[in-house]
Amino acid sequence: MSLRLSLPFSPQRVVIGANAHAEIAAVLRDRRPALEIRGAPFMEITVDDLAWGDSYIGFKRPPSATHMGAVQWVHSTGAGVDAWLGSGLTDEILLTRSPESFGPMIAEWAVARIFAIQQQLVSLVDAQREHRWAPRDIARVAGTRALLVGTGDIGSAIATSLTALGVHVTGVSRTGASTHAAFRAVHPVERLPDLVGEADWIVLSIPDTPATRGLVSREVLSRCRGAALLNAGRGAVVEEHALPEALDQGWLRAAALDVFETEPLPERSPLWGDPRVIVSPHISGLTTVAGAAEGFLECATALERGVLPAWTVDRARGY
Repeated sequence: MSLRLSLPFSPQRVVIGANAHAEIAAVLRDRRPALEIRGAPFMEITVDDLAWGDSYIGFKRPPSATHMGAVQWVHSTGAGVDAWLGSGLTDEILLTRSPESFGPMIAEWAVARIFAIQQQLVSLVDAQREHRWAPRDIARVAGTRALLVGTGDIGSAIATSLTALGVHVTGVSRTGASTHAAFRAVHPVERLPDLVGEADWIVLSIPDTPATRGLVSREVLSRCRGAALLNAGRGAVVEEHALPEALDQGWLRAAALDVFETEPLPERSPLWGDPRVIVSPHISGLTTVAGAAEGFLECATALERGVLPAWTVDRARGY
């Protein structure tokens, strides 16, 4: 790896491109008073800011930047770094990611949507608005089967929550292994087409990488037997254009989607108006101020010791 920075490296001028830039800066100044800091929402970061800074904190590349100026190190505030890898960030700039655990929050997102689907909440709310008494049978979540695609920090947190609810949890991962006790079994990703037909819930929590892009294809969807699909990973993992067909054909009975191929989700997308789909605007796992600041400081400490941080992104793997 040929980097602009030389180890050991101590950041001096930090640019923060985030809505919570002032709050992150306050934490950094409290911990590192000598740091010089500029900050703004990432849309407002200027070329001059990047020419001034040696380090940058933010989820994605500022739209004003055709290159990153004098920046030698980018610290992504998200666990997923596809926004950076797809931005043309050169290999000479060190890229690290947030070590913050998003698992508990995304697990709550998943549980909320599983209950919303199983309890038919959308349909009941519609009936209430129409002042219509609408009895129906409601099946329990306990005893259903979930297939979790991704068994890392996020997938393990989801597995823990679902297991506590009496759901039988199976995992799929790149390696086909997980040490987490909540998974009844973990299979290699090549088994995905064979496993989706056995699941009531298919929950995605994997990043966008060359290996995962389009993983849940139309062919895989066609093998589902009335499952509900939940995606809190990245939109590119699913062949989004095939979802309306999957719902109409009964391959899927419902979908809860937090991420999409294009964000914001285009107004013309048929997913907006489909009552079988629950749309949320990429909010299942949000970076906290403390997480953004502590992650940057942890990586900075490693660089000052002369070693690459544990959270350095492997660009070949995409995370």
